[in-house]
Order: sequence, then structure tokens, then C-alpha cells
Amino acid sequence: MGKLSTHVLDTASGKPAAGVSISLYRGDELLLSTRTNSDGRTDSALLSGDALVAGQYRIDSAIGDYFASMNHADAKLFLDIVPIVFIISDASRAYHVPLLVSPWSYSTYRGS
Repeated sequence: MGKLSTHVLDTASGKPAAGVSISLYRGDELLLSTRTNSDGRTDSALLSGDALVAGQYRIDSAIGDYFASMNHADAKLFLDIVPIVFIISDASRAYHVPLLVSPWSYSTYRGS
């Protein structure tokens, strides 16, 4: 059974990014909005089972708001919403989309 999950890591402080607002879209349709927990993860998979279908997805992470809540001096001076657009080609597999972020940069990869 396939599933989609995410994890946000604050590389500026070297810890999980708790309280990041995340929105998940398939195409232009908003599927859900949630926040990361104290471990920088969502409490459950973003999608799983029959809800996960092949297609183009986007995860928007409100990084500017996260760094503003941490009183970081550079919050919202460069990054605000970080979008990650990706393809689910085989909905029977697991897709983990981590986000490593600072106020000035970000990276992602397909995790396991």
C-alpha cells in the first residue's frame, strides 16, 4: 500500500522544524493543510491507500512564518513559502519528501 509523507528539518539550528504549516495539492486542488509536530513530521501520512493516486503533487511549506515564529532576524527576508512539485508515478509505493531548510536556502530529495 502506498503512502506519502514529509519531514522538515531546520538546518540553521540543526533540529526538526516544529509547527511548520504545510499544504498539499494534487494539481491545483488543495487536499489538506496540517502542521509539523515536535519531530518535524506530520502526525500521520499525508496520503495513503486509495487516497494516493498517480499524478503531480505540490507541498507548500510556510518557512517564512516558521522562522518568524523563532524570531530569526532573517525571517521572510528571502524565503517565504517553499513549494516542492513532484510526480507520484506508482501509487503502490512509499514516497517520503523531506525538506531541509534555512532562512536562505532549501533542498529536498526522495527519501524512503
